[in-house]
Amino acid sequence: MICKRYKIEKKDIKLFQFIIEGYEGLATVSTIDPAKALVQVLIMPDFSNEMRPILDHLQDIFFMKEIPLC
Repeated sequence: MICKRYKIEKKDIKLFQFIIEGYEGLATVSTIDPAKALVQVLIMPDFSNEMRPILDHLQDIFFMKEIPLC
């Protein structure tokens, strides 16, 4: 699994998770710390090339700061 963590706005956690999990089987999202709005995205290795443009596009929509830690 490829692990990425992001700090996003609290109000966007549910929508972010809904969008990512809509791409069934590519990745899963877990909320690491709801108070700090930290989410973790676990990407299936075979789909890393497909997830990169999705995450890049979501950075245009949401405030997302990648946190290097997993």
